Amino acid sequence: MKILLAVDGSAYTKKMLAYLVTHEHWLSSANEYTVLTVQPPLPPRARAALGKAVVDQYYAEEAEKILAPVCTFLERHGVQAERRVKVGPIGETIAQEAEEGKYDLIVMGSHGHGALATLVMGSVATSVLAHCKVPVLLVR
Repeated sequence: MKILLAVDGSAYTKKMLAYLVTHEHWLSSANEYTVLTVQPPLPPRARAALGKAVVDQYYAEEAEKILAPVCTFLERHGVQAERRVKVGPIGETIAQEAEEGKYDLIVMGSHGHGALATLVMGSVATSVLAHCKVPVLLVR
């Protein structure tokens, strides 16, 4: 199975990883994994003022803070994963990557906001579900 792990470095990412470890069929060397983090784009004026090299370095550093501990965790459990970094609207970008990469499943942590909080703040999970045809496993 080709699995996309969408991570943001939050406590919800840690819960998702803990869930995977306790369910052997989800975390197995028989599966193919890609760990994806999506960085929200900086405002256009900031990108223009900083320059492409500085902005690219910023995105790379922020992504590494998220990806390094996740990939280390997976390696300790015998799983090698490809790393991916994208920049864009988070939910839409995850969904787009899942469809373009022909993944069988997206696994991600969910903050589990109530209906009112989701209405006011939005939700990455809701956005992924709205934009994607790939099955999604949400872990709270």
